[in-house]
Amino acid sequence: MLNERELGRYVQRVDGRWPLERVILGGARVLDVQGAPPQRERGAEYVAILISEYFDGVPWLERVYQAANLWDADEMGAVADVHCYTPGEFARRRETLPVVRQVAEHGIELMGPAPQN
Repeated sequence: MLNERELGRYVQRVDGRWPLERVILGGARVLDVQGAPPQRERGAEYVAILISEYFDGVPWLERVYQAANLWDADEMGAVADVHCYTPGEFARRRETLPVVRQVAEHGIELMGPAPQN
């Protein structure tokens, strides 16, 4: 089970700093909930992709550092691999980074439109 209440609070905390357009959650724990078999390479427990035009002009490491620090690993049971992109960066990273593509295709939308497959 995912801690949906804490996920909602996390989105609110980040959205309070940078208005978000879309949030997608993936990772091993999401795949567990979706029925993936237990005998597999797990990878990151959580992968959070945050998309906002307000990330434009903010250095990538700074936005990731701040957004990752807002994640409550104690409440969620594990840390998250956080990705923060502008819409254009997300479109490019979806094509070039397998983890981003996998989360975009199979993750859970916490905010924003349903993924286009």
